[in-house]
Amino acid sequence: MDYAPAEHDRRPDQDPQRQLLPLKVLVAGGFGVGKTTFVGSLSEIPPLGTEQEMTSLSVGIDDAAAVPGKTTTTVAMDFGRITVDDQLILYLFGAPGQNRFWFMWDELAKGAVGAIVLVDVRRVDDSFAAIDYFEDRGLPFTVAINRFPDAPDFPVDALREALTIPPSCPLVQMDARNPRSSLETLVTLVEHALACSVR
Repeated sequence: MDYAPAEHDRRPDQDPQRQLLPLKVLVAGGFGVGKTTFVGSLSEIPPLGTEQEMTSLSVGIDDAAAVPGKTTTTVAMDFGRITVDDQLILYLFGAPGQNRFWFMWDELAKGAVGAIVLVDVRRVDDSFAAIDYFEDRGLPFTVAINRFPDAPDFPVDALREALTIPPSCPLVQMDARNPRSSLETLVTLVEHALACSVR
C-alpha cells in the first residue's frame, strides 16, 4: 500500500518539474478512540471510510461501554489526504482498533513514515497494543490524548508514566474533532519522524 502521487494529485499552480513527495501516516489506537474522526477532520478529500453498523454479533466482542453512542465501527481502514505545501502531501490511513483486525496492521504500516496513537484516558489499556506494535517495529510515533468531554484531566507526566512511553516520544493532548488540533498533532508526528530519520 505504498502510494505515489497521481496526475490528479498535482495542483494546477504547481510546477510540473517539482514532484510531490507523498508520505504515509498511520492513525492507530483502541476501539472507538476517534481515528475515523481524526482522519475526517483533516482530509481535503471526502475520506474513504469502511464504517459498518454494529450488530448483535459484536456483543461481547467489541466493548462499547465507554462509547455508548457509538453505532458503527471501522472494519478495514479509513483513508484521507492532506496537502501540506506544493511539495508535501500526506496520506492518512486509519487502522481498525479491534484486535480481530490487527492482522491488517502489517500491510497498512508498510511504507509509513510514522504513526499517531490516539488514546482515550478512560481506557488507557486499549492503547498498549498500538504503542507496543510501533515500538517493536521501530516506527516513529506520537501519542495523542484525544480529549473526550467527560474524560478526567491528568497531568502530562502522569499520562506518560501510565503509558510507559520514553521521553523521546512526543505526547500531546488534542481534540480529534478540531481540524486545527488534529493538524498540530500531525505536524508533531512529521517533525518527530524527520528528526528520527537523521539520527
